Amino acid sequence: MAINNPNIPASAYMGSTTLIQPSQGSRLYEDEAGSILFGQPPEVLKGLLLHGISNFDTLVLPDVKEKNGSLINSLEFPLYFFLFVSKGLEQGRRLNLVGEKTDIGHALRLLRITLFGPTRDELIGWQTETALADEWLAASEELALKDKYGEVIPVEDFFNILPFVDGKVDIGEQTITHVGSDVFEVACAGAVSRIDLNEDSTVEPPYTVEPDYIPGGLVKMGIEVLGGASGFTPSEPCTGLAFCYNGEYLLIDAIPFLDQHLFARGISKNQVAAIFLTHLHDDHSSLFPLMIMPHRVDLITTREIFNMAIEKIALGIGWTIATVCEHFNLVEVRPGERLNYFGLTIEPHVTVHSIPTIGAVFSTINKGIERSICVVGDNHSMSSVEEMTARGLIRESTTNNLKRLYSDRFSLLVADGGAGAIHGDPADAIKSASDRVVFVHVEELANEFNTTFSLATSGKRYTILEGDSAIYTSQINHYLTEWLGRPFPNRWMRSLLAEEEIRRYNADDVILVQDTSTRGYVYLILTGYCDVVRHDGKSLTVDARLQAGDVLGEMAAITGSGTRNASVLAKTPVTLCVFSEETFKSFISAEGFQDSLLKQWSLRPAISKQPQFANITSTVLEKLSHIAESETLQAGESYQLEDENWCLLSDGNASLNGSDMVSDKDYGARPFAETKNGTITSNQGCSLLLFNAKKLDKLRMSTPQLNYHLRKLRSSELNNNVEWILGSVDILN
Repeated sequence: MAINNPNIPASAYMGSTTLIQPSQGSRLYEDEAGSILFGQPPEVLKGLLLHGISNFDTLVLPDVKEKNGSLINSLEFPLYFFLFVSKGLEQGRRLNLVGEKTDIGHALRLLRITLFGPTRDELIGWQTETALADEWLAASEELALKDKYGEVIPVEDFFNILPFVDGKVDIGEQTITHVGSDVFEVACAGAVSRIDLNEDSTVEPPYTVEPDYIPGGLVKMGIEVLGGASGFTPSEPCTGLAFCYNGEYLLIDAIPFLDQHLFARGISKNQVAAIFLTHLHDDHSSLFPLMIMPHRVDLITTREIFNMAIEKIALGIGWTIATVCEHFNLVEVRPGERLNYFGLTIEPHVTVHSIPTIGAVFSTINKGIERSICVVGDNHSMSSVEEMTARGLIRESTTNNLKRLYSDRFSLLVADGGAGAIHGDPADAIKSASDRVVFVHVEELANEFNTTFSLATSGKRYTILEGDSAIYTSQINHYLTEWLGRPFPNRWMRSLLAEEEIRRYNADDVILVQDTSTRGYVYLILTGYCDVVRHDGKSLTVDARLQAGDVLGEMAAITGSGTRNASVLAKTPVTLCVFSEETFKSFISAEGFQDSLLKQWSLRPAISKQPQFANITSTVLEKLSHIAESETLQAGESYQLEDENWCLLSDGNASLNGSDMVSDKDYGARPFAETKNGTITSNQGCSLLLFNAKKLDKLRMSTPQLNYHLRKLRSSELNNNVEWILGSVDILN
């Protein structure tokens, strides 16, 4: 049998069938007729390798597209597994691809983009420079898998395409029945096995993510390594970097399970302003978590890579490209041209890879001295690049520039050392003049390089310019302005900063203690995550998860209670700014904010319990409270609902135009649905939440997380009968 793992419990074997969980969100079923992988969460390949699995014959696409921030229909690395681990292509086999017809079309189109890159027609449509287009197309064709006649194998030829017909698919002796959403049955030789992917409510990495416990502090320029391994390294995360510039983070690529890796490093999503995207492969471009950010992030890349990246997300979640575009800002770069990004100079360059790929040099001037970090990006070995240049496939200018990058002096050179068919050779950097050279995409260096280079592994930090207390000033101003919902007055800001103190806490430290004195302090979270918890003498309840940008202790200061009503625990390494409670309270009182803040606090519990906001972070809930109003009706009282408001029944019961209102439904100017107006009449007393439609729409467009979850819930309510659902696609064009 293909599965031979002593760690599989005996209960998993059902006669001649086996059912195991390679990773959350997937199941591997096997009987004597073959093996079937249900669900393809990120890095499932690593789960297969960790379980000692050497083969599968069939992929079944899931119905649910994402769980807790991860797409679970990621086919790229399962296909690599079939091709390079199971040797399916060498053995003349095809992989069975089972699913709903539209989903199969989306999956094949996505694989065409990520495996082969754009077509010439697409590049022409994007107005790509002709010479660059020729180079990208030539490199893609050169590095693509080919048949015995030297012809590139099209993506559909890797598969036997088997859509469900009347809910069933026959594969030899096996019959797969689509019972319900993510519920399947496999019948073979009279035995029936049931597979229910709904048993996994969350999806986590198949390997252990080691967290930081000690806060490291923000820097003026440096890199924190989220991961440095390849997609085939079972126990380590893929390659992704968090570039810290003046205390703000710019991601270099988005690795699978991005949220979990940021959390492990103590980096709040509120701290991430942008991402520099090098290319589309799954181990670098798992962008979905950035689509559900509390704010829109800048996507810094070429126009071509941006277009492909947006379409990749659209195909992954089954939404239109235009809808996905609402969640990102494109900051376009062109290879060889410098971009000044808020004082950070970014100079992108082209590399040689199987699809369009870029790297960049990031530099800044500090005290008259230039400091620079070069991230080469995924790149073929220079010997192979030179050979391709000699054959006229790669431009000499590209090759000469890559040679320069491997020889010039940088404060830090991060290079591809993965070897293999499309990755680099550590020997290429042997003559580098850089102060430090580190490699990614490699598990271990050969002995000849151990005293020259090092590996960028998860949790490492490379600091080029240290930070100081002044680095937090702009953060404090930004976060307090966001919290207040309007520009924070400069004179009061100076007064607060005159007495501020920066404090750091380890993961699991207690920051505030329930039922104790406030001790005269208000806190602003600058980095990391905290939990607000209460203990009633019997059990512990987590009220909220807070992150950078959230304020602690403000309620006690403004109400004058003098006592903490909850405890606050650091869940990651955390940095806080501590203000004087007296100065903070004086500001609130003098500027007349007390009533509005008390109103916002009273609204937050009602907002957070609405199903539309069930997965919204504390930061976005705070923004919603800025634009929310409440209306309380006594028994028999009425409220005339007009076009300008969206209305949610928060509490009690009522009727609209004589028909009962249900608490999980919405009325008035409903987002993404027809308006339902009229007279609301309270039966025995009720509370309404009201949002001005124009203000809500403005907030939605600036808050991807809100936009996504409102659309997702509406799609579910209307059975996907909404305009942004992606229909059938052409695989090739």
